[in-house]
Amino acid sequence: MKVVAQRSKAAKVTVEGEVTGSIDSGLVLLVGITHEDTLADVRWMADKVAGLRIFEDESEKMNLSVTDVGGSILSVSQFTLYGDSRKGRRPNFMAAARPDQAETLYNAFNDALRELGLRVETGRFGAMMDVQLTNDGPVTLILESGA
Repeated sequence: MKVVAQRSKAAKVTVEGEVTGSIDSGLVLLVGITHEDTLADVRWMADKVAGLRIFEDESEKMNLSVTDVGGSILSVSQFTLYGDSRKGRRPNFMAAARPDQAETLYNAFNDALRELGLRVETGRFGAMMDVQLTNDGPVTLILESGA
């Protein structure tokens, strides 16, 4: 499982002109699932995201998590995170999970974040989406389960 986490001041995702999810302060997560991922990966990643200390404390040190600051999550499925572009000019997406498996694990990931007390907004799985965000910092991290 691969997640690109971006600290954000505001973000929204739009599908066919309709806003499907929006947050104020929090994290935008681009979520990729590979065919080897399991529910254990989902739980590990949810715990990692919820506890990741990338928000500044009163001393301006990255010492607080999204949970600590009362932030929200905007979670967007992103199979292209598993695109392999080492050969040729067109990415190979063979490492991405099949849509049925990916959607199940993506939904389980969002549910796990909610169970940890976070407000989670989403895009629409499998849809063409427009994602807008104000990246705060900018702070962007790539997280991988099993790594």
